Amino acid sequence: MAMEITQFLLAAQSADANVRTGAEANLRQFQEQNLSAFLLSLSFELANNDKPIESRRLAGIVLKNSLDAKDAVIEDRLVQKWMQIDGSIKSQIKDFLLSTLGSPVPEARHTSAQVVAKIASIEIPQKQWPALIGTLLSNMTQRESPAGVKQATLETLGYVCEEISHRDLEQAEVNNVLTAVVQGMNFSENTAEVRLAATKALYNALDFAETNFQNEMERNFIMKVVCETTLSKEVEIRQAAFECLVSIASTYYEVLEPYMQALFELTSNAVKGDEEAVALQAIEFWSSICDEELELQEFESAETDDSGPAHSHFIEKALPSLVPMLLETLLKQEEDQDQDDSIWNVSMAGGTCLGLVARTVGDSILPLVMPFVESNIMKPDWRCREAATYAFGSILEGPTLEKLSHLVNSGLDFLLKAMKDENNHVKDTTAWTLSRIFELLHSPAGGYSVISSENLQRVVQILLEGIEDAPNVAEKVCGAIYYLAQGYEDAGTSSSMLTPFIPSIIDRLLKTANRIDGGDLKLRSSAYETLNEVVRCSNIVETSSIIAHLLPVIMDQLGKTIELQIASLDDREKQGDLQASLCGVLQVIIQKLSSVDETKTIILQAADQIMTLFLKVFACRSSTVHEEAMLAIGALAYATGTEFEKYMQEFYKYLEMGLQNFEEYQVCAITVGVVGDICRALDNKVLPYCDGIMNHLIKDLSSEELHRCVKPPIFSCFGDVALAIEEHFEKYVRYALQMMQGAAELCARMDTSDDELIDYANQLKRSIFEAYSGILQGFKNSKSEIMLPYAQHLLQFIETVFRDRHRDESVTKAAVAVIGDLADALGSNTKILFRERAFYLDFLGECLESDDEQLKETATWTQGMIGRVMVS
Repeated sequence: MAMEITQFLLAAQSADANVRTGAEANLRQFQEQNLSAFLLSLSFELANNDKPIESRRLAGIVLKNSLDAKDAVIEDRLVQKWMQIDGSIKSQIKDFLLSTLGSPVPEARHTSAQVVAKIASIEIPQKQWPALIGTLLSNMTQRESPAGVKQATLETLGYVCEEISHRDLEQAEVNNVLTAVVQGMNFSENTAEVRLAATKALYNALDFAETNFQNEMERNFIMKVVCETTLSKEVEIRQAAFECLVSIASTYYEVLEPYMQALFELTSNAVKGDEEAVALQAIEFWSSICDEELELQEFESAETDDSGPAHSHFIEKALPSLVPMLLETLLKQEEDQDQDDSIWNVSMAGGTCLGLVARTVGDSILPLVMPFVESNIMKPDWRCREAATYAFGSILEGPTLEKLSHLVNSGLDFLLKAMKDENNHVKDTTAWTLSRIFELLHSPAGGYSVISSENLQRVVQILLEGIEDAPNVAEKVCGAIYYLAQGYEDAGTSSSMLTPFIPSIIDRLLKTANRIDGGDLKLRSSAYETLNEVVRCSNIVETSSIIAHLLPVIMDQLGKTIELQIASLDDREKQGDLQASLCGVLQVIIQKLSSVDETKTIILQAADQIMTLFLKVFACRSSTVHEEAMLAIGALAYATGTEFEKYMQEFYKYLEMGLQNFEEYQVCAITVGVVGDICRALDNKVLPYCDGIMNHLIKDLSSEELHRCVKPPIFSCFGDVALAIEEHFEKYVRYALQMMQGAAELCARMDTSDDELIDYANQLKRSIFEAYSGILQGFKNSKSEIMLPYAQHLLQFIETVFRDRHRDESVTKAAVAVIGDLADALGSNTKILFRERAFYLDFLGECLESDDEQLKETATWTQGMIGRVMVS
């Protein structure tokens, strides 16, 4: 088969589509029929220096893809298949891969390094490849090892460290890896390629070096080598060394004090005179220090009993030198940076870091930045005016209102005038700065606003003129209008100030959304998002007629999109994006008009037409529209209540499609949420559809293909269904509770060292409690005894959660509520259970001492429910 696989791999790269398709089919068939032989053949192909480079390259890619996938579920399946392969075959594959590290072909070495690391990530945690690290290290210690072998070995070590956890290696192994890597960085002994690979490997190995960084001698040595490497003559190596310093800043902040003077000099020199790629990392070092210090300040303000790491105030100490260095970067703009939001350059990095510094030190930054602003804001060179504006906008978060209010009040007039500047960059940054001012310093409900009845008309006028400017400026102006409107939310009588301007704002936003010069449609999207915020935050009593007039306009626009001629995939994508935006606007209008009884009738009268439009949109079959249309339908169901029943027969097929859409899991998650909306709207009128809905929800939970983030909302949805159909939920109890108990046991087994898994476990716990609450409340008035067999398991689960130190507040609230629901629904039947599990006394005690009024209220109610049970 070896000869055949070479031919298949070459043919799979043919320019002839028929030849390519046939070869891909042959490779797939080989993989499916005999995976172990397939992987062995690929590893042999990759290792064989006599084979064509083209077939070896693809062999490596296919081999890697047979073990790795972006989707966690698919990856898990591939890992299981690897684990099932015979040990002797796996050994041969690994030997071929390790031998490829010595190949004269760089591409083969690189791919082999990646595949070795992937296998290591599977086997090392299972203690199944104990010899790997030793084998790799021997490549580094043998005097006759060629530079190519050392380079590939270091690359492999770096990838292995990236793939596995620091807990998977013994400290002696970590020491040996770090020694090999640091020696690889040695200038006098190694080629540039080896030193680059070593520096990148160190970056990935830093997480493993905790013990080494606690040892002053070892730490000094590592820091010395990294600092020396930042001065290498090769740009890539300097960049990689600064990346190491960025990682060290966030991982080992508490031991940096002795090195900070040297680090300031290194970063300062790099920012002022090095290549952009290096300068960016040097700025990032200071951004990382800010992130650490902001976290420490948060920790200190929380006033916990724990003694956290010491706050070294590096930013405060460096401030007199750091701020001028960052201000200098603001003058290094690129000519076209205003046209492309994906550009990241020294100027933008410097401004971002300046913003972090402002948040870290507060008022102290103002005397260092304001002279720069004042001296540059009027200069004839656009770069100076733009830099001054950017500096001002960057420091608005951090300093106190007391210090900022005068500066902003006096600066606002100047900024409004600057919206007429002759330079596009200056107008772009001015509009952004205005949006920052409105976001941070315009809160009538909070008691302070830079906007007054005297200046509001001028502000609106300038913004509505600016929105007709170049697309990039118009987009930033949309942001400014967005935050201007948002400031008036829940602002009482102050919100009336904006009402007279809302018709012209809406009119201009609609025109902006329809501009044909919007480039990549970003402007259109911004205009619709801003329109949504203007509607959402408006005073409904005063704007009801304006929003009522907007409704048919948006419906008409959505109707026109359905008739668009679609000649290409690009046309289909544009249609989908536009429909998604318009469905989003309709959702906000529906929610706004149905929020008060006086205007709810407008939605009820238009509901048939709106629903017809949504169903037509669904027929266009685009996932982005599916999401927005589903959300809008959820809003319509909530608004129309039991009247929504008449749409269910036609809508149900789309609901089913959403629940079965595993690939676009966001669509599935939103559909689950809409099922909840419909249950709340229809109550027991949803019953005819419940067999199908519950069947899909249980299948979704059982699926290994569906993304795990959809599963918590499904449990919450069980509660919604049960509340709606009450005693009719009886036939689903066995299946639903089996799933809920299985998920509860999964929570107990989850890895508590993984932050992502802790978050997921909290979501899962909360949703399981919500499901129990809904089911218990549903059975409260009839057949509550059905839940009695499950009560003990529920209390046991609650106790486990109570003792979990990773429990978040939302889980606590849901757990306390479900204890009350249990007592309320099952009454005296739970008396013995509560006596046996007295933990609830401590749990309620903890909640009753909380600062959260809602939690205290729930705990008091639960205490009353249990008290009633105990005296019954």
